[in-house]
Amino acid sequence: MLNSGQIRAILMDSVTHFEIPAKDPKKASAFYGKAFGWQFNQYPGFEYWSIGTTMSDQMGRPTSPGSINGGMGKKSATLKVPTVTVSVSDIDGTLANIKKLGGKVVEKKTAVGDMGFTAYFTDPEGNVIGLYQDAGK
Repeated sequence: MLNSGQIRAILMDSVTHFEIPAKDPKKASAFYGKAFGWQFNQYPGFEYWSIGTTMSDQMGRPTSPGSINGGMGKKSATLKVPTVTVSVSDIDGTLANIKKLGGKVVEKKTAVGDMGFTAYFTDPEGNVIGLYQDAGK
């Protein structure tokens, strides 16, 4: 039988990614690479770079418990400051719930190649948070 802490853990959506916006991603990636030893790879056809901060499997998923990798893109109206991304199973349902709770969608659901979907919202405090849904979900 599961205890209440285990049930909450099963029902929680996790922070799985972070993003760092940059005016000059190549310069910024050189900085973070030298400062922390992070690895950067540009996605083909996108102005977006993956950031490897920990050992990962062949799909890019961290193999060290509690670790996350990130991404870097050009600063924009949505991405002005570093943000975290929460992995959800239903991005549309999550956005609807966020609106009911007083949040605002600032970037609608958008396909990320054939990998999945992303969206951004502001919480009632004005913080921008990202959402991600795998394409297979």
